[in-house]
Amino acid sequence: MNHYSKHMIRYLVLLLFAPALWAQPVAVPLEQLEPTLEHNQSTHVIVKVIDKYHYKNSKLDDEASEQILDRYLEALDPNRFFFLASDINAFSKYEESLDDYLKSGRVDPAFHIFRIYRMRVEEAVAHANKLLDKDFDFTIDESYQYDRTEAPWVQTRAELDEIWRKRVKNDFLTLRLTDKDDAEIRKTLKGRYERVMHRVEQFDANDVYQTFINAYTLNLEPHTSYMSPSTSENFDISMRLSLEGIGAVLRSEDEYTVVQKTVVGGPAQLSGQLHAGDRIVGVGQGLDGEIEDIIGWRLQDVVEKIRGPKGSVVRLSIIPKELDTGGKRSTITLVRNKIKLEEQAAKSSIIQGLEGMGDLKIGVIEVPTFYRDFAAEARGEQNFRSTTRDVRKLLTELKQESVDGVVIDLRENGGGSLTEATELTGLFIDKGPVVQIKDASGNVELETDTDETLAYGGPLAVLVDRNSASASEIFAGAIQDYHRGIIIGEPTFGKGTVQTLVDLNRFLPGKSKDLGRLRLTMAQFFRINGDSTQHRGVVPDIQFPTAAYTNDYGERSLDNALPWAEIKPAGYTPKGNGTVTNLLQQHLSRIEKDPGFQMLVKEQEQLTEMEKRTEVTLLESRRKAEWDQREQERLQRKNRFRISQGLVALDAEQTDENKDEEEVDEAESKAANHIQLDEAARILVDSIKLTAPIAVMR
Repeated sequence: MNHYSKHMIRYLVLLLFAPALWAQPVAVPLEQLEPTLEHNQSTHVIVKVIDKYHYKNSKLDDEASEQILDRYLEALDPNRFFFLASDINAFSKYEESLDDYLKSGRVDPAFHIFRIYRMRVEEAVAHANKLLDKDFDFTIDESYQYDRTEAPWVQTRAELDEIWRKRVKNDFLTLRLTDKDDAEIRKTLKGRYERVMHRVEQFDANDVYQTFINAYTLNLEPHTSYMSPSTSENFDISMRLSLEGIGAVLRSEDEYTVVQKTVVGGPAQLSGQLHAGDRIVGVGQGLDGEIEDIIGWRLQDVVEKIRGPKGSVVRLSIIPKELDTGGKRSTITLVRNKIKLEEQAAKSSIIQGLEGMGDLKIGVIEVPTFYRDFAAEARGEQNFRSTTRDVRKLLTELKQESVDGVVIDLRENGGGSLTEATELTGLFIDKGPVVQIKDASGNVELETDTDETLAYGGPLAVLVDRNSASASEIFAGAIQDYHRGIIIGEPTFGKGTVQTLVDLNRFLPGKSKDLGRLRLTMAQFFRINGDSTQHRGVVPDIQFPTAAYTNDYGERSLDNALPWAEIKPAGYTPKGNGTVTNLLQQHLSRIEKDPGFQMLVKEQEQLTEMEKRTEVTLLESRRKAEWDQREQERLQRKNRFRISQGLVALDAEQTDENKDEEEVDEAESKAANHIQLDEAARILVDSIKLTAPIAVMR
């Protein structure tokens, strides 16, 4: 499928914190699914604001109209399980008119299409439930195409019924392979399909409007989006309340709840058991509560099940990211807790004693986010908390430990304060420009470090990965442009745009009803060498082998992301020549037989292979054999790495419910986290040795 619909249209982020924000949902009568006066007013404002202030100079014309229609249909029926080709043909009358509707503030077509969609969902679910009353023959050699995003729309009801027959059979087989009995499977699946229908029936007029307007706004580029009044309110509440829960960010993808990321300092991240890309398919309360199947649930309802009071236990049934949806499930146990904000702060450690390091010591500073306590600063507090202040203190401590070099670890750092990115760069250069910002009018503003003092002038490396984004890319790009340090890891996320929240009510003074807000892209970041961080990200000087699998990740995976661009370079003076040829050869030679990197690459290969697959066998014997083979290969890879780290090998029969096993998994997670970090330290050591006998600056 195209990555836009997969990652953006159905994308919804919710932090699993705080008390429940949603009431028990009820079905919305069809006659209430009509646009309101507020929808018309909001549309007028949104279209005008985008035309005047959006960074991308795009036209709302017939071509855009056709694209908006396609994206709206993708948002509703991404896998083409509900609409018939005859429906799509009927909707084609809007292909060249949606732009005119939007300009006039009307959104009637969106509601007409949604009402048809809701009827088609009800028909499909009724058919699925009838299928569950029959038996399935799992000795027939046939396959099921579970990814139909690129398939043609189905012509006849009979064809659609056949697709649903295979879908239900696949769902049945998947649960059958988890040793559930047939009666339990039928009960689980009936509930799952009913929830698919109920989820659609709970869409009210505002939900329909938000979905359609986002088909329009996200057609511009991925980071412009509309938030309805209720979505805005929930967003504000979640930002104000105390951070309690498991500490995870989730998104809805097809009918699965997928972990977007774990929050540093939260129970999920600290446990080492839940990772980005894992799918949560079941939730149980307490140590022995029944695990409830949540496939097909609305994301809001899943969140209500997972979060809860501090100290309570939640158990999650997950399918690891490297397995397909029919893969073996594991169960993890987490204790909900308040997010430890000190865990989100920068922290330091020292690496020494690795093979080839000799007596050299490398300091590591992990920076999970670019934070700044703006509230404390506004109150006039002199010692307010910030990334730069914390890192400066850590550098002082590391110099007192006589480290020979420093690695700044920005893996999984999604960004934060632009001010902090600029000031943090200033700790490693005397003074000079850090980043350029170009607005929609073409004006370029320069963010500059004016502090001539150096906090640290010695050997430096910056470790990044595919999730290092925004402010992380500004810092890494500046260090690379100044040749101040070696950039190591994977190409970064590639988010080089700037957004602002626009309150739509400000354009209609005196309006009593809330119109919601628009998240608007209004500027773009450019490095001081003139290159954008957008799309390409920051490409490391030395790339790890997993970098080969990042082409379809981040901004690069989105078919309508703003492209890479360049402007005139800023005036700056590089600090070195940036040559890394000798370092690269040593690195490649070293990791060729490294069991840690071998595991990472093999897991990435398997994940990439799974993502390319669009169908699965419905022959039970073959399905089980494929499942067992993948599990055996995965276990062998993990054990080779575990043994290399002095950890005990896993047995295929060991269960995830065993407390000792969870502790071993946490040890494995910590060891895996050091695979790349240790190699970054070795690369920096190689660099230091190459410059000897030049004295190392402390």
